[in-house]
Amino acid sequence: MVVDAALTADEFSVGPEEDRLYRMRHSAAHILAQAMAELMPEAKLAIGPPIETGFYYDFLLPRPLTPDDLPALEARMREVVAADVPFAESRVPKDEARRLFADQPFKLELIDSFDGEEVGLCRHDALLDLCRGRHVERSGEVGAFKLMNIAGAYWRGDEHRPQLTRVYGALFATPEELAAYEHHLEEARARDHRRLGRELGLFYLTDEIGPGLPIFSPKGEMVRHLMETFVRDTQTKYGFQHVWTGHLVREALYRKSGHYDNYGDVMFPAMVDGDNVFRLKPMNCPSHMTLYKEMGVRSYRELPLRFSEFATLYRYEASGAIGGLTRVRSLTQDDCHVFCTPEQIESEFTRCLELIREVLTAYGLTEYRVQLSLKGEEGKFVDDPWKWETATQALRSALNANGVAYESVAGEAAFYGPKADFMAKDALGREWQLSTIQIDFIQPARLGVEYIGEDGHAHTPVLIHRAVTGSTERFLGVLIEHYGGAFPLWLAPVQAIVIPIADRHNNYAEQVLRRLNEAGLRAEVDQRTERMNAKIRDAQLQKVPYMLVVGDREAEAEAVAVRLRSNENLGAMSLAELVARMHDEVARRA
Repeated sequence: MVVDAALTADEFSVGPEEDRLYRMRHSAAHILAQAMAELMPEAKLAIGPPIETGFYYDFLLPRPLTPDDLPALEARMREVVAADVPFAESRVPKDEARRLFADQPFKLELIDSFDGEEVGLCRHDALLDLCRGRHVERSGEVGAFKLMNIAGAYWRGDEHRPQLTRVYGALFATPEELAAYEHHLEEARARDHRRLGRELGLFYLTDEIGPGLPIFSPKGEMVRHLMETFVRDTQTKYGFQHVWTGHLVREALYRKSGHYDNYGDVMFPAMVDGDNVFRLKPMNCPSHMTLYKEMGVRSYRELPLRFSEFATLYRYEASGAIGGLTRVRSLTQDDCHVFCTPEQIESEFTRCLELIREVLTAYGLTEYRVQLSLKGEEGKFVDDPWKWETATQALRSALNANGVAYESVAGEAAFYGPKADFMAKDALGREWQLSTIQIDFIQPARLGVEYIGEDGHAHTPVLIHRAVTGSTERFLGVLIEHYGGAFPLWLAPVQAIVIPIADRHNNYAEQVLRRLNEAGLRAEVDQRTERMNAKIRDAQLQKVPYMLVVGDREAEAEAVAVRLRSNENLGAMSLAELVARMHDEVARRA
């Protein structure tokens, strides 16, 4: 979470410890600006707010900054901290501020954007900066910090404005907390799904295919298949029907639904065929509503109707926003749309909620919170106050009826309605937005979707949009990092490796492989000429759950010597015992 440095104490209400950290981090950002101004006097200063784990400052620099520059910047910052200089805050008329910052164009722009006739300043040591306050009293009170990395950032987040250099720093109250944070980052790097995906041979990102377009190996496709099959089977159990609506849609449908006006910037360029203009499908809802209409007018007795689709969608994400599997241009979504009457909203929400809970629990994602994403004052939202209010109240009522605690966040709704977003924590405590349930009173009316009510008249159904895991690609990226690449047995692309001790044991190894395959288990034989211990080590590096060593004794007893990737040695086990153990583990999704 980025905290605007311009917020006042009243606008940013926090507890004493949070306020102390905020002041430390805010002050450290100013000290970083001083160090940069001294290292590169030609630097133009932009903004430097506190953030959740520290601080950053944006600069326009006369030359590219490199990691080799960070030690000098950090050393100068430590000198300022050691000098224990005071932070002095004041206010001056805007004209005076313009004079003081005449050679700083970003500061001048900020001065003009502020309300009122005065602006706040803060001085410490050799630096004077724009600021609305909330610093430590003296630089010696700044906590334990470290400059972490360099990134690019557009001024005010606008890709048409200058690209700045952003320097990030971490800051905590004590050295022990900073060390714990650095350890957390190391663990996150070790679990990075982009690195593990390549090392485990699951997926690849290549310039030959294009940015944001991952390709999957047989192992990666197996994991995708298992994930999708699990969700497909689970939602079938909950009464959802699966459909298929293709990859291309006439642009006219998106103009009618409202997606073109509110979503056109992430659609791939149009494909023109005479009078027809087609788009690669970026979402399913207009196609599902069209399918509903084509299947004939429904009676209220036939509702709810639940359409589900594992559809590949295409979104023309900006190249700078693409990252691994978590932000791609080609994504497969476990999308669903429920057509129901207003009276059925609560029961259908409950059904979706139970489905989401069951699936997330199976993946071990049991710690999550729910965010009620609402319409904001700004942004792209369809202007229909009554429908927005009705949808919002219906969603609140459904959440309350199910005893779901939630926090409301304005401005995060879909353009057509409010949504309940499930924010789950992974093994490292990082939060991901995964599942969603959305209430839509707007699109069905725009596309002429109807049902015949009990009164014999046509009515517009409510549309509930629902995704359990969202994008298969993104969810896979989250799971790789959540499990550290060590998938549970039911998800592992290779569940067991059979390791013959010597070449003479290859035939028996093949017999074991056939027995496992016949039992529906995914196994391979490692017949390389490497030594047994090297094969075991390689299997552990590939995160294979079971290693089955076979030699003379195992062949004679029709058994295997079982080792786990955790290095636990289970000893000799008959094939029947092994199969039963693995089947039980798969069934329990342990």
